Amino acid sequence: MPPEIRPDPPSADVGLLAPARAGASASTGDAAWVRALLDAEAALARAQARAGTVPAAAAAEITRVAAGLRPDPGALALRALETGNPVVPLLAELRAALDPAVAGHVHRGATSQDIVDTATMLVAHRALEPVLAALDRTLAALAGLAGRYRDTPMPARTLGQRAVPTTFGLKAAGWLLGCLDAREELDRARRALPVQLGGAAGTLAAPAGPELLPLYAAELGLAEPILPWHTRRAPVLRLGAALAETSGALGKLATDVIWLAQTEVGEVAEPAAPGRGGSSIMAHKRNPVLSVRVRSAALQVPAYVSVLAASAVGEHERPVGAWHAEWQPLRETLRLVAGAADAAAELTGGMVVHPDRMLAGLAGLDGTTGAAAELTDRALAHYQAHYHRRKP
Repeated sequence: MPPEIRPDPPSADVGLLAPARAGASASTGDAAWVRALLDAEAALARAQARAGTVPAAAAAEITRVAAGLRPDPGALALRALETGNPVVPLLAELRAALDPAVAGHVHRGATSQDIVDTATMLVAHRALEPVLAALDRTLAALAGLAGRYRDTPMPARTLGQRAVPTTFGLKAAGWLLGCLDAREELDRARRALPVQLGGAAGTLAAPAGPELLPLYAAELGLAEPILPWHTRRAPVLRLGAALAETSGALGKLATDVIWLAQTEVGEVAEPAAPGRGGSSIMAHKRNPVLSVRVRSAALQVPAYVSVLAASAVGEHERPVGAWHAEWQPLRETLRLVAGAADAAAELTGGMVVHPDRMLAGLAGLDGTTGAAAELTDRALAHYQAHYHRRKP
């Protein structure tokens, strides 16, 4: 008899087919998004209490109950099919957990998009903190490589062919400045992430009105917008552009490492770890899996960001479908960049360099590398200046 075929048990998406971001989903998973939605609602009540339109005791109770509420994301997702977003069913659960006299103060003057957009910015703000830390580790490692191998000659390659001599220090310096530029843009985008609060049609026709914007932003540690941005999606586009630049800079580094680590070249190697890079059939292989993860992410991010760009064409005061189309692409972009940043930090922190193989590759090439060393020094000085400016 043939074996009995049973359906797979339901499970969360943990990244089986997405190794580029596996392990980087905790801060952007469904539970994290639900937590951000609840945090956005609680912060709104606290801001309204500061403005005098909600009793302070009610705001404190809403904050307490929201902090302890643990809705089932799967159940919310099913109920959201009927409402178009998860805020409506989430509000039902939050209000049911509150005393009726307090429940009436939840979500006053807000619309679902206010809460979803604010939660999105909050998730991004939280998720990018470890990404920036990983980029800092990568920058420090690349600066170390650039300085250590400032005078180490190797062949430059143009159009895939050996060209003239350069130095590995200059190659590392190029990676360094690419990642530094990306890190600065990502940090700038993170600091500019705004709250969303416009009410039913972007007019903020709620008690306290525009006075609430700075109070709401302060409660969440996000930026204060000039106007509600329901159909003006510049904050999302700026974030997407910074994420795309970051994935591109990391992907450039990973692509170079892949080709430099080829068996026939062997000028660098990824850090060794037990079991890493093994083949299912060829025992002699040690595949550059860290670089593959980074490059895989870099190849996917532009497609997701293109959806964010296309979604900027919302209608009138509330978008129809364009807003909804942003949610998953933005989450995947955050996840991919987080995974790539972690892998790049490990890759650069333990990269193995083989100067002898670089020297061997110079056979038959004419040229000097003095200017390459000077350019490396310029890059390192630029990096150090940025590093010292960021120190508290």
